[in-house]
Amino acid sequence: MNPISNVWNHPRTSAAGLLIAAVTIAGVLSQQGVTLGTAGSGTIVTLAGAIATALLGLLARDPSNQAVILSERSESKACPELAEGDLRSNSAAKLGVWALIALLLPLPFVAGCSGTTVAQDIVNWTPALQSAVATVDSTAALLAPQDAPIFTAATVGFDAASNLLVAQAKAYLANPTASVLAQLQTQIVTFQQQVNAALLQAAKIANTTSQQHALACIQGVATIVSAVLALVQSISGKVALARMAAQSTIKLAAVQPYIDNGMAARILANHYAEPVELARMQLAQAEVSEARAGF
Repeated sequence: MNPISNVWNHPRTSAAGLLIAAVTIAGVLSQQGVTLGTAGSGTIVTLAGAIATALLGLLARDPSNQAVILSERSESKACPELAEGDLRSNSAAKLGVWALIALLLPLPFVAGCSGTTVAQDIVNWTPALQSAVATVDSTAALLAPQDAPIFTAATVGFDAASNLLVAQAKAYLANPTASVLAQLQTQIVTFQQQVNAALLQAAKIANTTSQQHALACIQGVATIVSAVLALVQSISGKVALARMAAQSTIKLAAVQPYIDNGMAARILANHYAEPVELARMQLAQAEVSEARAGF
């Protein structure tokens, strides 16, 4: 087929190909330290990659569910030989597209161009974090009498830890120095360990209803803390990461059985205004990254 006519006949596919190439090249250039100049707090290369990523996301935006259903019904009528298995293949193909986009898009909570950008993102999590901690504070009253003391003891430090984390993020936003970053690194690991310990304690609650309720509200905090940890991780050097990982004695693998990935994905999707499917895949990538770093 003539390449020129192919581009003309399939403009969306061709545009997607060019955007994928732009994102890939921008990533390679960034890894090699090529900047092509500055743009605000970032670089021209990262700006170009971000624009290409945003355009790719818009280009790949799925039609409404109703439109998809009507389209599939239309295809079924036009081609009677199109069986249910073929329709499932179409759905699988769409999922594959989301997987590709997830691999190409930088994670919103690990893609800060600078320490200032990351600090602002952490501060932006403040309302959600405070709301999640408030939910934890009010949960003990909803548990069985014998379970409430266990839950209260496990989560008693959440208020102080969240307030300190937010204060340090604001301090780093105002004064992005190495010493302030070190304090932020220490605090996020400390808070993460508190949350992980709380999850393990809540898992010991014998009453099934109380246990599920306790785990769910603690996970609301855990999801945000994990997102903030990923943000801090993105601006930390190898030595700092090694120190942070050494302080992390309760690893992600230990609490993973008690994590509801669907709930975590919904929290991220709501915060970053993105599809849940994409948030779920980005969450998986972040978990792999944290595990490799030793958390």
